[in-house]
Amino acid sequence: MAVFFTVALLAMACPLMAFDMGQSTRCVAIPNQMKVCKDVGYSEMRLPNFLGHSNLEGEVVPRSEDWRPMLQTGCHPQAQAFLCSLIAPVCLDTFIQPCRSLCVAVRDSCAPVLACQGHPWPEELDCDRFPTEEDMCLTPHAKFGHIAKDLPKPACQNCPSVDLAPAMKTVLDAFCQHDFAVTAKLHRRRLPMGEPEFDVEGRVEFIRQGPLLPYDTQHLLQQWLLINLQCANALLRPGRSQLYVLTGSVQRDGTLALTRLFPWHKKDTSIAVATRKWKHYRC
Repeated sequence: MAVFFTVALLAMACPLMAFDMGQSTRCVAIPNQMKVCKDVGYSEMRLPNFLGHSNLEGEVVPRSEDWRPMLQTGCHPQAQAFLCSLIAPVCLDTFIQPCRSLCVAVRDSCAPVLACQGHPWPEELDCDRFPTEEDMCLTPHAKFGHIAKDLPKPACQNCPSVDLAPAMKTVLDAFCQHDFAVTAKLHRRRLPMGEPEFDVEGRVEFIRQGPLLPYDTQHLLQQWLLINLQCANALLRPGRSQLYVLTGSVQRDGTLALTRLFPWHKKDTSIAVATRKWKHYRC
């Protein structure tokens, strides 16, 4: 998963603007196996697409899957619309490209996710290549600029420390020193099969809630795992689940930072005692 974007970079070896708007195209149904563009809002696409792919089964579908891990992070609410407008352009009487403003919005949110995996934003998706808003193009939705602006959001970070078999005082001090503390069972699938490789099983239990919201925290932690794959790989073995106590803070810019993690095994009575004592503990 850490090299997921490499194939996508190779797939776009031809510059986008080399696409000939005057060439003959055909309309085809978006196939069911093209999961990336499922429920994108239309059912037919043009071939060749804006990346120059003309073979549906041999090029378009397999190469579209290279984008799935990035989309699963939820880096931008219109990332799917932006990418699908290129790999599966809507079949209308005229070509509809993404606007430059949409590219900028998606790039500014998703490029840090790619950087976290060691990949730059593709040169072929240089936003200056796309038309401005005066042309007929796919624009960003204004409503997305205000969605969840006050919610904590995951970001790329240095991996948090992991304390094995900590003393009770160590755990209590961690609760005191951070904005929040939660327990969550993290899971890593042995074979992703197109689904997210990492997820959070069951409910997230709050020890210290801080700025986190109950309805958003499980999704927030899963996004953190999918963005910080190097850290997630170190926390879990394939096919395994592990209960963790996670502590951290929300930064001034609203990003979540996990700082100190404690794997909670049945034999770790100190963690159990610390969680019970916390309600009456004075920092």
